Amino acid sequence: MAEVIGVRFKSVGKIYYFDPQGSTFTVGQNVIVETARGVECGEVVLPNREVDVNDIVSPLKPVMRLANEEDFKIIENNAIKEKEAFEICLQKIDKHKLDMKLVDVEYTFDNNKILFYFTADGRVDFRELVKDLAAVFRTRIELRQIGVRDESKMLGGLGVCGRPFCCATFLGEFQPVSIKMAKEQSLSLNPTKISGTCGRLMCCLKYEQNVYEELLSITPKIGAYVDTPDGKGTVVDLNLLTGVLQVRLEKNQDAPPRTFKKDEVILIRDAQIKLDREEIAALSGLE
Repeated sequence: MAEVIGVRFKSVGKIYYFDPQGSTFTVGQNVIVETARGVECGEVVLPNREVDVNDIVSPLKPVMRLANEEDFKIIENNAIKEKEAFEICLQKIDKHKLDMKLVDVEYTFDNNKILFYFTADGRVDFRELVKDLAAVFRTRIELRQIGVRDESKMLGGLGVCGRPFCCATFLGEFQPVSIKMAKEQSLSLNPTKISGTCGRLMCCLKYEQNVYEELLSITPKIGAYVDTPDGKGTVVDLNLLTGVLQVRLEKNQDAPPRTFKKDEVILIRDAQIKLDREEIAALSGLE
């Protein structure tokens, strides 16, 4: 076991472990630490605790000290410089006629590097842009291409539910989301219904997936062959949450489906939930 504290560098960013060096830190304190990209100022989000050494990325960097007033002034000045750098970079992108969208600019705490985050449909040759930016700022320049989900996380906004983006408020890391989840949850596979503002599948599809998987394991699926109190038949519709099935009876195919509770039927042969080729082709760009 090793004693660590958890530090976050963005409001809803990933949590990194650091060695407290015998000092005690509380949630909300700002600390100066050494990271892979230089000295940074972060917020303590996990106080002193013991964790398994297997959960630590070695070597564990130490906390240098608590942040002071001078450090906060540097952060304020960096925020002002980031806005100026953003405008300058926009001008340079236009000058070089590059097909890219600038999303954010970030100065490292020690001013040793400026990071420019952008989105683009494909690869961008930004070598000349980097030279121009380096000539202006006279420091290390890094251009980092990000995805549309990362862009939404950085910029924030309101989702289709009317609430702020999950990724920008509490999701530290993106969860894997698939079209199969939407199908298993009986959602409409209309891209406008299951995609977020970023144009990708909504992160909230993941939240209840475990419950749906459990219910699917104990409920006959559409297409399943079952034995009911009124005879054998095929499940043609179901409400997974209530456990109500619509079964078309074998003895009277032309009659409307009969309604049964899942506990009233005996499963003979279950079906599988599959995406057909047309669905895959239509929705492949959402994952």
